[in-house]
Amino acid sequence: MLAHSLMNPTIATMTQSFDWKNSRNGKETTLVDMQCGKELMHHMAHPLLLVSSASVATEIYKTHELTFASRPPFIVDDEKLPYVGSSFINAPYCDYWKFIKKLCMTKLLGPHALELSRGVRLQELNCFLQKMFDSASSNKPIDLGLELVKLTNNTVCRMVMSTKCSYKDDEAEKCRKLVQETLDLAVKMSIEDVLGSLKWLGFWFYGKQAKDVFRRFDELIEDILKEHEDRREAKSRGYSDYQDLMDTLLDIYYDNQAEFKLTRIQIKAFILDLFIAATESSANAMQWAMAELINHPVVFKKVREEIDSVVGNSRLVEESDIPKLPYFQAVMKEILRLHPTATIITRQSREHCKIHGYDVPKKTSVLINLYAVMRDPQVWNDPNEFKPERFLVCKEREDSLYQEKEIEVLLSNFFTFGGGRRRCIGMMLSYCMMNATIAAMVQCFDWKTCGDGKETRIDMQVGKGMMHQLAHPLIAIPIARFSPISTME
Repeated sequence: MLAHSLMNPTIATMTQSFDWKNSRNGKETTLVDMQCGKELMHHMAHPLLLVSSASVATEIYKTHELTFASRPPFIVDDEKLPYVGSSFINAPYCDYWKFIKKLCMTKLLGPHALELSRGVRLQELNCFLQKMFDSASSNKPIDLGLELVKLTNNTVCRMVMSTKCSYKDDEAEKCRKLVQETLDLAVKMSIEDVLGSLKWLGFWFYGKQAKDVFRRFDELIEDILKEHEDRREAKSRGYSDYQDLMDTLLDIYYDNQAEFKLTRIQIKAFILDLFIAATESSANAMQWAMAELINHPVVFKKVREEIDSVVGNSRLVEESDIPKLPYFQAVMKEILRLHPTATIITRQSREHCKIHGYDVPKKTSVLINLYAVMRDPQVWNDPNEFKPERFLVCKEREDSLYQEKEIEVLLSNFFTFGGGRRRCIGMMLSYCMMNATIAAMVQCFDWKTCGDGKETRIDMQVGKGMMHQLAHPLIAIPIARFSPISTME
């Protein structure tokens, strides 16, 4: 989901220039307020519409799904940065985009593919938990944010490039640093989309640096591609090995009968898209989850009791256990409602349409403020309060059917991963990683936070920039409660 923010730098500028949690007279900005936004639209490089109400977001995602199935063009052309024109996430609604979307849902990130890679995720979670146990044994605080980024990065690295590649010469760490540099550059180059005729200044200032980052990423991925091609040749001679995502992409690359002929650049661009979309954003969401759970000990206790009742005390909670944990699922939904993986989503109208009676011209850029949409008081009661029970049917009440309908309405406005045809393709992978990791951290540890020598609550202040992240590092001391490491080996 982070790629939704990265791939159109207007967002980076807007998120740093405006407080999206406030607007005129202390109210959220809605489509109606855009009557007063002509000055803003006039100064942008393209027509711009801000959306902060759930009803308008629903109309865009559902009623006009196909109209808003495209995205605004990136700030530079293919000749300046070739990866940009080959990006799947930034691609317009076209045959290439539809082919990659189909590929993701069937062979790369669909249920069957995720089941095949479940062992990889479990092994990486095992390594992560071992670090937590090491910290607990020495009673030392640990930076959960940093460790969660490493976990998501290593997991994605192994799924994409296999075990051998992700640990050779610390390639996973190289990928993480290059992704971070790409994110930083996206913020800096965002000046282009708000300067109209002077938009070339952004690339003039940062183009050389951007080319260098893409060159280094290209060299890294090219080496890994060649390793996979060597392994592919070995397979043709009878050698069998784990088929990772890059192997699947190479199968299509060499298939002359493929529905769509992938280029080498498109493969590399897709891998970059995947790293950007699946690492920092998932790690941020898990930080928010732990912060909320630590600050709400009653909820933390109820989650643990539910896990213990279903899993017992002889093994680690697994991905397959999650459907049997309704309270935990409600907690995670509430966390993602309050802290969506991407605060702003971009779309572009493919044709003229009307939204709530207002004319929206063709090629209008749309910024959907998910932070506001997921806290719209017209949909969510007590929208700023942490209430997981809103997603559960209270069995003590007699109006269970009415409650179920209420929950259906809430879920129809639950857009934490976007909506429509361009909903985040990595949603299922993110759910798998986040649910299994947070459940394990609750099952295996108590958590103590320290500040000035005494236990404190987690500071929930939101940091600045294009990512919805904690303003301060999440530092905590794990206290071991249950060690399932031996059962996982």
